[in-house]
Amino acid sequence: MIDSYASSDDAAVAIAAARAGADVIRNMYGRRLDRIDKGAGDFATAADVEAEKKILGVIRAARPDDAVLGEEGGQQGASDAVRQWLVDPLCGTLNYAVGTMLVAVNVALRDGAAAVADPFSGEIFFTDGETAWVWRDGADDALLTPTSATRLVDVNLDPPFPSAPGFRAVDLLARPEFIERFRPRVVSTTLALAWVAAGKRAAYVTDGGDLSGSVHFAAGIALCRAAGCVVTGIDGAPTGGAGRGLVVAADEETHGLLLSMMRSRG
Repeated sequence: MIDSYASSDDAAVAIAAARAGADVIRNMYGRRLDRIDKGAGDFATAADVEAEKKILGVIRAARPDDAVLGEEGGQQGASDAVRQWLVDPLCGTLNYAVGTMLVAVNVALRDGAAAVADPFSGEIFFTDGETAWVWRDGADDALLTPTSATRLVDVNLDPPFPSAPGFRAVDLLARPEFIERFRPRVVSTTLALAWVAAGKRAAYVTDGGDLSGSVHFAAGIALCRAAGCVVTGIDGAPTGGAGRGLVVAADEETHGLLLSMMRSRG
């Protein structure tokens, strides 16, 4: 199957790679897995490592000259390569390790195609860089259509918190105007970004540095942009460069409301 993607477009490669990683994550779920300590409370499991190997196998077979930056394996290929894939084989490792099926497999070509796989629902969200769809086994691809109708907003509460004390995501949850308009959710995986693109969430908020080139966030950002979501840093500025964190919303109204709440300290 891997060889069959050698002449495919980048979106097909991203889908194949994400699906290969998702198969590993699903098949290893529930096993007792050794943990690889990364420090500061972060760790990987054997599932993270094995899934990344499968993903890289697909990319190497289809695009042997491309560089890859993997969450577990680091930089492979020239760091200044024109084409670089960003791979997060298991976003939500702690969820996975304690038996919670809220995880994502993220594969993105920098400034190009991307795919986010949900190993347990079987959904693969993907983009060719211009339009975004979702693939479900046995069904035709469907366009992703953002909407704020759910009023659900995912807020990432995982450290670090580089913008504190000026901005703390947790403070947003205590604001009366937030509760009047939205309902908070904390899933601790960037699958939530794909859910904004798909209309399952109204928005997503996280602190951080410039996340546009992050293996964790690149695929979700690409999906949301292609689907027509509003994507900025927490200060409302475009992502990239000196950008900080993310505010990704289904529409301009939701985005504006969240920014106003975040800027108001009262």
